[in-house]
Amino acid sequence: MTGTPPAATSSAIPTPGLRWLHPPVVLHYAAMVERVKFSSSTGPLLAGILDVPAGPAQGWGVFAHGFTLGKDSHAGARICRQLAREGIGMLRFDALGLGESEGDWGDGSFTVKIADVVRATEFMAERGTPATLLVGHSWGGAAVIAAARQAVGVRAVATVGAPVDPGHVELQYDAVVERVLAEGSAEWLVGGEALTLKKAFVEDVRRAELRDRIRELGLPLMVMHAPTDNTVGIENASEIFRTARHPRSFVSLEGANHLLNDPGQAVRAARILAAWAVYYLGAEPPR
Repeated sequence: MTGTPPAATSSAIPTPGLRWLHPPVVLHYAAMVERVKFSSSTGPLLAGILDVPAGPAQGWGVFAHGFTLGKDSHAGARICRQLAREGIGMLRFDALGLGESEGDWGDGSFTVKIADVVRATEFMAERGTPATLLVGHSWGGAAVIAAARQAVGVRAVATVGAPVDPGHVELQYDAVVERVLAEGSAEWLVGGEALTLKKAFVEDVRRAELRDRIRELGLPLMVMHAPTDNTVGIENASEIFRTARHPRSFVSLEGANHLLNDPGQAVRAARILAAWAVYYLGAEPPR
């Protein structure tokens, strides 16, 4: 494939050309679903869904969802299902204390999120379907960048609507953060559900630094972002892209919002991602 990714409306975003050394073969399969559970890095079981290609898999990957979204979020479910239809099997899982997973969400933190992405890749290797692709949406995008070098066998990383600073999520709980720091914890309502935000969580997020991890990634990186994202602004994608080293690619998801609520936008993102990723899935890991 030759050509240039669609240009973003922001002039700060580069639009590098993409070039295939040989044309990728992208096949379309119906996808099957398998429910799984595996131990988290801290012990409690995490609930996951494997979106499995009906035909031979061209590769396998792990998807990390956004801050409090879960494996069944629009972005996670639709992207993973479409990747499976394109022949790339995907594991998506609920973070600690969310959805069907065990544990306390407040014990999660960014460090635990990273460790659980690594644990997910270990689970995939243990079942004979090693993950060579990491995909993350929003906060999950920051987590997969941070986890990539710790996850054995990963060959490519893709982010969708990711922040360059994991501390960006503090904007979501800023109304209670001072109380948390003073008292040690506080309840925080998210979509009508009460989550316990803990001081250790807040402090861990504040310590998180992604820029060095981006710079030292050493793996092919695709940055996907909507110019119209009002939750995590496109300037985040610009900085991630500028900080990363080649091979790196940028795709502008024009018309999408942060959550990819429009099914067509998630499917479009997955198809572009599949065409990009298939080149790397069967290759030797970059040195």
